[in-house]
Amino acid sequence: MQYAMLIFGDDREWTTMSPADEQEVMTQISEWFERWQPTGKVVTGGAELEPRDTARTVRAGADGQPVVTDGPYLELKEVIGGIVRLECDDIDEATRIAATWPLSPGMSAVEVRPVIGS
Repeated sequence: MQYAMLIFGDDREWTTMSPADEQEVMTQISEWFERWQPTGKVVTGGAELEPRDTARTVRAGADGQPVVTDGPYLELKEVIGGIVRLECDDIDEATRIAATWPLSPGMSAVEVRPVIGS
C-alpha cells in the first residue's frame, strides 16, 4: 500500500539558515534517500515545494465561482514543504520509515497518510 509522507515546517526558518547549515541538512536528506530508495520503500513521484509565498489558493466564492488568492492565507506557522511517497506493508512500517526523516529548522514534523486507491 502507498502512503504519503507530508513534510511540515516553517519555510521562513529555512531562509535564516547559514549556507553551511543548509548544506548539512541537504546532506542528511540525501543520505535518507540513499538509505531507503534501494529498499523499494520510496516511490517515485515525491516533490519539494517552493515557499508559501509562491502559492495560490482556489476556493469557491459566494456565487459558487472559483476565487483565486495569492498564498495560503491560513494563520499557520507550519505548511507542507514536501511530499514523499512510500510503499509499505502497513501504516506502522510507513511511520517507522518517516520517523527517520532528518527533522531540522524549516522541517519540524512529518505526517503519514494512506494514499487512496493504492
